[in-house]
Amino acid sequence: MRGFRVHVVSDVHGNAEDLARAGDGADALICLGDLVLFLDYANHARGIFPDLFGAENATRLVELRTARRFEEARAFGASLWAGLDRGPAVEQAVRKQYAELFAAFPTPTYATYGNVDMPQLWREYAGPGTTVLDGERVEIGGRVFGFVGGGLKTPMRTPYEISDEEYAAKIEAVGEVDVLCTHIPPEVPDLVYDTVARRFERGSRALLDAIRRTRPRYALFGHVHQPLVSRMRVGSTECVNVGHFAGSGRPWAMEWTG
Repeated sequence: MRGFRVHVVSDVHGNAEDLARAGDGADALICLGDLVLFLDYANHARGIFPDLFGAENATRLVELRTARRFEEARAFGASLWAGLDRGPAVEQAVRKQYAELFAAFPTPTYATYGNVDMPQLWREYAGPGTTVLDGERVEIGGRVFGFVGGGLKTPMRTPYEISDEEYAAKIEAVGEVDVLCTHIPPEVPDLVYDTVARRFERGSRALLDAIRRTRPRYALFGHVHQPLVSRMRVGSTECVNVGHFAGSGRPWAMEWTG
């Protein structure tokens, strides 16, 4: 029987150089979203925001957000954007990143959206070797994988945040699978707490309920960059945060015999 190996990445945030090697030695690559780098909290000179407004202003925005002063952060951001046509400026910058990142995907790649992505642009940049899935299933190496993209609504107001009801409907559409792939984690405190940002990110209760009900072998996700716990069991399901690819440059690997 033939062995099969899949590499999984999430939270790429502009790391095209390592992404080009992420599929080496694997039969397929899975990407769980957040390709765009809007603002790098570790290096305030990187990303769309500092490119437009400078690293000093980026540092100020990070300080406000980290202190959870979201209203002040929005007001500060609005004052900077006042002199620009925001939509076209952001789209132009995102397009530049997407052109480089999608070109780095190996064949085959299976991908879903993160909360900072712009889904309306993906099919324009995804080549024939990249399959984009959201609320959909696909067979990879004899196992059924389900994909649900995006995040839930937060004070950060990132581009692809949807309602709990819409997210739950996509989870329901996927149904029973061997591997459930999402951008955000299930709503488990240890999985959603970011130890560096010192806050609970939003996880999905509907996702947690589906894991308990349908019992996939694995639930794979990202979103939380420095989780308190990166791996734990929920019932018989192994829940795995596949890692902050922008920082590590290393994919998470899964192997089985088909």
